[in-house]
Amino acid sequence: MRIIFMGTPEFSVPVLRALVEAGHDIVATYSQPPRRAGRGKALSPTPVALAAEAMGIDVRTPVSLRDAEVQAAFSALDADVAVVAAYGLILPRAVLDAPRLGCLNVHASLLPRWRGAAPIQRAILAGDLETGVGIMQMEAGLDTGPVRLEGRTPIDGKTAGALTDELSAMGARLMVTVLGDYDGHPAVTQTQDGITYATKIDKTEARIDWSQPAEQVERQVRAFNPVPGAFFEIAGERVKLLAADPIRASGEAGMVLDDHLTITCGSGALRPTLLQRAGRGAMTARDLLRGFPIPPGTRL
Repeated sequence: MRIIFMGTPEFSVPVLRALVEAGHDIVATYSQPPRRAGRGKALSPTPVALAAEAMGIDVRTPVSLRDAEVQAAFSALDADVAVVAAYGLILPRAVLDAPRLGCLNVHASLLPRWRGAAPIQRAILAGDLETGVGIMQMEAGLDTGPVRLEGRTPIDGKTAGALTDELSAMGARLMVTVLGDYDGHPAVTQTQDGITYATKIDKTEARIDWSQPAEQVERQVRAFNPVPGAFFEIAGERVKLLAADPIRASGEAGMVLDDHLTITCGSGALRPTLLQRAGRGAMTARDLLRGFPIPPGTRL
């Protein structure tokens, strides 16, 4: 098929590669414009743009798809289908309707649960037992379109980073399957039961509230690993908590209980297993305490 690929972060790259390996003709890749990053604030192309350029695919980075000239150039590609994977820009009706078969989206949730921007993190935060990927026929509404194929996986203590990698690979396989037998995977309308919305993650959500139950704080830790990183502050320094185990304990919320850095929560406690100080790599609680003492009785 003649395919326009639309994606931006690392999540999207395996989908692009899978389409190329399956023999499809990627006539152009659309990605968000380069952004300033790093200490020098140099403009950095997105992971999708870098991957596409390495494969010799035309890369386009419009600021918006609402411009008439941008829409005309998109339509002129005469694509069979557009494949969208975490692109990050709204697709106007003119863009949705331009490809012969419309636009297919790799959405990382079990629709209609977690429509929106941050389905992986929201599923973890909510304590969902499973999640997955849907290959959705896109409509003008927010993730309201019918689903052609779905895959599922247990969350089972996974971090957002691990789950993102797993769902990216799953989405790549499912998209190749659908495009290999398009008519054999008819679009199924989403149920109206159980609709939830995965709002964009705000960095303020990453600050740990020790008055919450230990199980909820542990979900927060996994949902924000690797970014933005759940954190607490001590002695004016921000410390990211990357992994922790809930344990049975009681006491005043936010109190360090022992030499293992066990911290009480609203109910239960957390025993950190992996942390990160500002400007340093990840380390165990033992290694952190060796150079940054946090004695029992400290209130966080």
